[in-house]
This record gives sequence, C-alpha cells and structure tokens, in this order.
Amino acid sequence: MSGRAQLMWDEAVTGYDFGPSHPMDPVRLDLTRRLVGAFGLDREVQVVAAKPAGESTLRLVHREDYIDAVKAASADPAGADGSYGLGTLDDPAFAGMHEVSALIAGQSVGAAEAVWRGDAEHAVNFAGGLHHAMPGGASGFCIYNDASLAIARLLELGAERVAYVDVDVHHGDGVQAAFWEDPRVLTISLHEHPRTLFPQTGWPQETGAGAGEGAAVNLALPAGTGDAGWVRAFHAVVPELLAEFRPQVLVTQHGADTHFEDPLAHLAVSLDAQRAVQVACHELAHAYAGGRWVALGGGGYAVVDVVPRSWTHLVGIAAGKPVAPETVIPESWRREVFARTRQLGPQRMTDGRWPVAYEEWEAGYDPADRVDQAVLATRRAVFPLRGLLP
Repeated sequence: MSGRAQLMWDEAVTGYDFGPSHPMDPVRLDLTRRLVGAFGLDREVQVVAAKPAGESTLRLVHREDYIDAVKAASADPAGADGSYGLGTLDDPAFAGMHEVSALIAGQSVGAAEAVWRGDAEHAVNFAGGLHHAMPGGASGFCIYNDASLAIARLLELGAERVAYVDVDVHHGDGVQAAFWEDPRVLTISLHEHPRTLFPQTGWPQETGAGAGEGAAVNLALPAGTGDAGWVRAFHAVVPELLAEFRPQVLVTQHGADTHFEDPLAHLAVSLDAQRAVQVACHELAHAYAGGRWVALGGGGYAVVDVVPRSWTHLVGIAAGKPVAPETVIPESWRREVFARTRQLGPQRMTDGRWPVAYEEWEAGYDPADRVDQAVLATRRAVFPLRGLLP
C-alpha cells in the first residue's frame, strides 16, 4: 500500500445543481475544495479525477429502466418521469443531470478501486455520499447512489466483507436497501429518529432479511441529541460490530447535517463532535479493516459555516495531516466566501467544544435516558443476531 491518501475531485461535480432555491447548493463543494487548498492539504494527498461511472457500473445497483429515465430527464427536464422520483421538489430535473450524477458516482467508485488495489490507503470523495437513491428511483436529493456503487464495485473486485457506517442525520436507506439480503455488507446507520425526520425509516428492528439478517444496523436517536450523546451512541455500537464483522474495507458517509445549525434536521451536534467521529472512523479502519478507508460526504445544508469546515477536517484526517480545531481559517478563504455568498465565513476550525467529553457505554447506562434507550434498542435488536451480547 502506498500509504498516501487520495482526494477525488473534478470541478465539474459542482454542476450537481437543482437550482437556486434548493437547499443542496453546490457552493458547499466549491468552498470545501477551496478550504482544503487554503490549508495546503491538496499537497498532502493525490488529487485524482476519476471517469464517470459507465452504464455497466451503474447497473451494479440501479435498474436499467431507471437509468434510462434519468438520461431522458437529463436531456429533457420538462418531461421528467415523476414515477421514478424525478422532477419532484426534492429532486428537480436539470439539464446534464445524468452526466454529473454519473461523474460523482465515478469518484466514489474510483476511490473504492484505489483503496482495494492498494494505490492509496484512504480515499475521500466529499461530493459523494448520496445515500437515498434507490435501485429504481431518485430520493432525497440523490440521483445515483454512489455509496452503494462503490460497495458493489468492491464486491465485484473480490471483497468478501465490506462495512458501511453512515453518520448523516438522515437514515442511509438507499444503501441499506441495496444490500438488505447480502451478508457480505454490514450497513450501520446512526441518524435522527424516523418519527421526526425523512425518510421515516431506520428503525432498530430493521435488521436485514434472508442471508443478510443481522447485517443491517440502525441507531435512531431522539431529536435534540447533542455531542456527548451522539459520540457515546457511536462508540456504544459501531466498534463492537466492526470487531465482530472484520471488514476488508470500511466505507463511511459523513453528512454534516447533524450540526445544530443545519436547517433541515433537529440534532444538536457540533463541528467538534463531527471531527471526533471522523477521527474514530479513521482509527477503526486501521483497527479492523487493514487501514482501507473510503470516506464520503453526504448531506449538509449550512453550506458556509459548517460543511466546508467539517469535510476539510475529514480530508486532513485521511491525509495524516489533521487540522487542529483551534486553527484560524485563512483570511483569503473568508474573502472568497463573502465574494461568493455575501456571508461572513467562520474564523476557526472549531465550535469551541473540543475535546468532546462523553461517557463510555461500558461505564453503565441510564434506563431513563432517551439516548441510552435508543442504544439499547439497537443492541437488543441486532447484537444477538451477530452472536454478541446486547
């Protein structure tokens, strides 16, 4: 293994643009790439532009009729077929939609290939993590499911065990659906409870089916969960499952929409807690997956204050050059933020909550605490299926 990280980037991914009134503003990608450059992290990684995912690759997950529908909507947005989730408020059709969606998918597939081949130990595609797209339909701002496609390519290349850990505020429903009956893929999603947030799935009782029973794990946290509870919940479930599963590759999704400033959800997590979980994922990849780590972006709609900082931390961790939380953000980047958005950019790479303090699960739990209740529900639902004590 080279030991060097790859950053998957093609400026054309910023063409994934649902329009000026849509919350998924592609400026979040551009500002992240610029902040990575402002800290010189692009000199610490190999910046690679992979080719778009071709139709045979897309068919590893998506139905041919759906791919055809996306192509048709891409050529004629006004004629988008709503039965495939296209042309909706969440997923408006736009010219070139197929091409840019395939390009984003190609970056995640390329990341997976590089890590599996040993060209890089870690690979990051923060434009990816579009985890809601289903085999036969668009959903939740997602056209092609790049995370599922990356995992499917790893299986095609010979991987026998791939773990997927999703810490986006929304349930990773599309990835779970793609591998619902596949015991080779362990999907773990840590998200806001489906009672209060889209897509209203991800209950702890969703554990997979057939040969894949016990390979889907869902930790549904109550609205308002903050740093200590969120990080505690992660460590109460994820490491033990990875230790049992022994993945050959760890794929993680780092949606930044758990943040307390995010306008579309209801958790109260800081940038510092997001960074703590990114560090944990890096450590878990080394502990249980031979260091093979594919890290993706995801949701995140505080596009100036949160997303660029969170994913720049992710790139720094993958590169082996983590950005210290107290680091002052370069003024050149803040000027660029104002020029692009007329907003004032953040001044430091922290929300002032580092280090994040939390209680380890092994220290005991409070049966009256709502976060602990959520953790117990998950452990009781899935741990016995994997031969573990709940």
